[in-house]
Amino acid sequence: MKILDQLSELLQQGRAKEVQETVKKALAEGYEPQEIISQGLLAGMSVIGAKFKVNEVYVPDVLIASRAMNAGMEALKPHMVEGEMKTVGKVVLGTVEGDLHDIGKNLVKIMFEGAGFCVVDLGVDVSPEQFLAKVEEEKPQILAMSALLTTTMTNMEKVIKTAEKKGFRQNLLIMVGGAPVTENFAASIGADLYAPDAASAAEAARQKMKA
Repeated sequence: MKILDQLSELLQQGRAKEVQETVKKALAEGYEPQEIISQGLLAGMSVIGAKFKVNEVYVPDVLIASRAMNAGMEALKPHMVEGEMKTVGKVVLGTVEGDLHDIGKNLVKIMFEGAGFCVVDLGVDVSPEQFLAKVEEEKPQILAMSALLTTTMTNMEKVIKTAEKKGFRQNLLIMVGGAPVTENFAASIGADLYAPDAASAAEAARQKMKA
């Protein structure tokens, strides 16, 4: 079995220590860091994402795989030149104002990172001003917002309206999600992307970036 396939397998099993050791072995065999990331670590995370989508694995499995991915990245860091990590794109992410739920958002972050995105996580209870100040600073391709309460999902529209006022809408894709959010609601507030779950969110964003 090729070492990168082995790395993907170990990551899917969440074996963080062995993932680290295999990354070091792959480096010693002459594999490039970017190759190890894309064909080993990200390949493994994308299998986890696909299985999570169809309920073959569950939240704890995703978290354990994510921990293994982070362990692998730690081992790679000293060998990477500044700016060498190629990302699919950048995402600013957060749960909207008034909402303190973060489990869904954290899963989305894991799936985005597993799909090769650089994620700037603003946490929970994020105001429209905070979202847009970060958009201005980071210049992401995607702004992703989560809400778990029907009372707070209306704040997504406030962020979109503020983005329009500030002239940020042209080069910014806005994605929304969370338990009470529907595709119709997303369309009604002018969002570009909607996803029913974390794995779909990463996949939809990836497809959009390719397009």
